[in-house]
Amino acid sequence: MATLLRKIGLIRLHNRDTEDPKHHHNHRGGGGQQSASLRGKGGAKSSGHKQQHPPGGSGDGSPGPGKGKGKRAPELAPRDKPPQPAAGAAGAPGGGGPREPATGARAGPGPTGAAAAASGSLMPVARQQHCTQVRSRRLMKELQDIARLSDRFISVELVDESLFDWNVKLHQVDKDSVLWQDMKETNTEFILLNLTFPDNFPFSPPFMRVLSPRLENGYVLDGGAICMELLTPRGWSSAYTVEAVMRQFAASLVKGQGRICRKAGKSKKSFSRKEAEATFKSLVKTHEKYGWVTPPVSDG
Repeated sequence: MATLLRKIGLIRLHNRDTEDPKHHHNHRGGGGQQSASLRGKGGAKSSGHKQQHPPGGSGDGSPGPGKGKGKRAPELAPRDKPPQPAAGAAGAPGGGGPREPATGARAGPGPTGAAAAASGSLMPVARQQHCTQVRSRRLMKELQDIARLSDRFISVELVDESLFDWNVKLHQVDKDSVLWQDMKETNTEFILLNLTFPDNFPFSPPFMRVLSPRLENGYVLDGGAICMELLTPRGWSSAYTVEAVMRQFAASLVKGQGRICRKAGKSKKSFSRKEAEATFKSLVKTHEKYGWVTPPVSDG
């Protein structure tokens, strides 16, 4: 019964709404006015909000503040932009300071360039000082080792007190050799040699030549030059000592049948350094082409 009554009530409400269009229209119209009034209030609020912005806004239909600035910037730029200096007038008044050099242009001698130049000039000096220290330490040790030799095989005298220029006296050769007999017969106490040490010693060999007496054969050539592979850059080793070189030279003299020159006139002619250097360069070229033959110490 209750269900039937509710259905009848719903039917009446439906009929009333359909039969009274005026009521329905007013209901819809009221909603429309309410929406319009709400839109009007929103528009007023929006308008009031826009009026708070600084000039250049949308009051006259122009874009908003952000867009207005973007448009006015090009108009102000020509008036505010400082005059540009002419080409090549860097650093002129009103030019805003010196212009940066173009890519690939040569920079002037600034602090960095000056420091690099100074460093480059100091590098050879520092390297030369290091080489001098290495050479000096090595030669001092060589002198001490020679002074301690028990057999007095060789002795050393510095030329003009220079550590890098030695006169070396070879006191002994094989006593069974003809050279030793020549030394006894001519009262020659020693064979005198000169050794000069280059800047990069011990990594390069010394230049060694015979000074006196004048020798023949025994791998001693014009000017007193000595034909030994270990005295060339190719055959040299930094492990070689002066004592070892002199012992090898003594063996070469005996192996090569070296003799003291006794010919009249020729025996008194001294060797010259210039002639020795020229001869040594020539023999190095020859032996590099055809090979070297160095007698071992045991053969002496």
